Amino acid sequence: MKQPDRHRTPGRRPEPWTRQGASALARALATPMAALVLTACSSAYYETMETFGFEKRDLLVDRVEEARDAQDEASEQFTSALEQFRATVNFDGGDLEKVYDRLNAEYEDSVDRADDVRDHIDQVERVAEDLFEEWEEELEEYSSAQLKSESRSMLRDTRGRYEQLMAAMRRAEATMDPVLEAFQDQVLVLKHNLNARAIGALKGELASIERDTDRLVAEMQQSIAEADAFIASMK
Repeated sequence: MKQPDRHRTPGRRPEPWTRQGASALARALATPMAALVLTACSSAYYETMETFGFEKRDLLVDRVEEARDAQDEASEQFTSALEQFRATVNFDGGDLEKVYDRLNAEYEDSVDRADDVRDHIDQVERVAEDLFEEWEEELEEYSSAQLKSESRSMLRDTRGRYEQLMAAMRRAEATMDPVLEAFQDQVLVLKHNLNARAIGALKGELASIERDTDRLVAEMQQSIAEADAFIASMK
């Protein structure tokens, strides 16, 4: 079970997962036995996929496609949240509680999309590490020096493209936190001060949030472009 994201709005109903539970799981996963179990599970997964004709190379392409799509969805969601924030600061009469509910819903959706992005990037990294480790080991199985050299060169090129992709993905990932933190602050302001004065206080933050969101979207688009280039090179 995944630990609740630290960006969730304080005061919401507690999730079943607790900090103590997360710490216990972390300690359990740190044991050598747990590491062996996780390795065995990964090996069994790869073996099963290979029986269906999916090698690690194919799985890596799939994971990159999924991470690319998750970033695209996150980009759209953050843009939607920004539009709702603009609508909030331009509030001109009506039910303030409904305004808060809409802004909070956009914020929560943004947290979910951000979690998806992080999870998918981590999955890309895991499969890539396993692929490159296997590739390195198999270099020693060549009897032909020429074929071994060609394979080593291909590994070096593939790893270089992957590292460029991962750098772009991690940069895009890092741009989500400032935006989420800013949205969380605005949601908290409204949650505890449902009045026109609170709306006025939010207006001063609009330019900063717009700037950070624009940067996030730009980094996401760059990362998506890198993912498309990597996928094309692998196919």
